[in-house]
Amino acid sequence: MQSLENQIWRSRLAISTKLKLYNTCILPIFLYGSDCWAISKTDARKIDVLDQWCLRMLLGIKWYQFVRNDDVRRLTKQPKLTAIIQSRWLTLFGHIMRMDDNADAKRILLASPPADWRRQLGRPRITWLSTVQLDLRQHHLMLPEAADLAQNRPLWRMMSTYGATQS
Repeated sequence: MQSLENQIWRSRLAISTKLKLYNTCILPIFLYGSDCWAISKTDARKIDVLDQWCLRMLLGIKWYQFVRNDDVRRLTKQPKLTAIIQSRWLTLFGHIMRMDDNADAKRILLASPPADWRRQLGRPRITWLSTVQLDLRQHHLMLPEAADLAQNRPLWRMMSTYGATQS
């Protein structure tokens, strides 16, 4: 890893080339399977910190230099990683909602627990559907409204992609 830092990130390559390497080599590895993650606020904060650290290294900004995070984002024109993950969640949600009602994925996602089921003691676990519902609330949508909206594929794609990354 040290040799990679010296050869690529700290080299005199153009920033656009470094960003292309970052977007094609590092982000796909990090975001693999992210459309199925259920992350907490602290996890989301850590993900954004990692992303910000990578972009600062890419630009050659040292830890003691006072450069605002907004300025780093503006220079690189990169959306936050959590916004990309949110976009992937909403894209997968739309895909599942457009499935046939008898599809296993849709039945499992929308299943309700049996009447005699009781929750375990302790804090409820973060589920994928609960994270999607939180993201839908940011767009002022509830689950049934979003399920209906997802039937319109172009509109849902525009809402999930541009709504998540541009907010």
